[in-house]
Amino acid sequence: MLWQIELHAHTWYSEDSLLRPRTLIEVARRRGLDKIAITDHNTLRGAREAYTLDPERVIIGEEIMTSRGELLAFFVREEIPAGLSPQETIRRLREQGAVISVSHPFDRLRKGHWRLPDLLEILPLVDALEGFNARCLRASDNDQAQALAREHGLPITVGSDAHAALEIGRARLILPPFDSAGDFRRALAQARPQARLSPAWVHLLSRYAVWRKRLGRGGV
Repeated sequence: MLWQIELHAHTWYSEDSLLRPRTLIEVARRRGLDKIAITDHNTLRGAREAYTLDPERVIIGEEIMTSRGELLAFFVREEIPAGLSPQETIRRLREQGAVISVSHPFDRLRKGHWRLPDLLEILPLVDALEGFNARCLRASDNDQAQALAREHGLPITVGSDAHAALEIGRARLILPPFDSAGDFRRALAQARPQARLSPAWVHLLSRYAVWRKRLGRGGV
């Protein structure tokens, strides 16, 4: 038996997402995802809420903005604040036993991308690189991440980076079942991606989410 998992999805606790936790879970079930990691920006609120709805399916995660670029973390127990150095962020995640990846490392159109010298400095400290992000506008950004992962012997994670229901499951990994962070770390070495880019206009949905929340209308 193999599982299909999605490793990068956001709920409305991220300012630019439209997804209520319950909606995200319902769509993940319909699309055959055995596991889905909720990785809101610098908060665990959405992941924890989703976990109470479906603890067998949800991995509590966080996308963390460090002082150099963004990290993805899975099996997170304690929230990590934004703005710390990458090394301090990784140290705090390691204390929790979390699995650590690097978000869309070469997507220069997003503020969380990495300068290569900074990325090379932390590669020995992380478990994986995000080798495919469905929201990258340039396929070459994903290609560069995959090449770097191969060069350094790191497994890749993939994610839809979903901010709206239509994006959920566009990038998923097929891998053996796992029960813990350690099992997941080992399963990544056998993972097979199944991924396709999202259309560029999904970024407009994120801008709409920001506008909607600033007007006080909440998530949908």
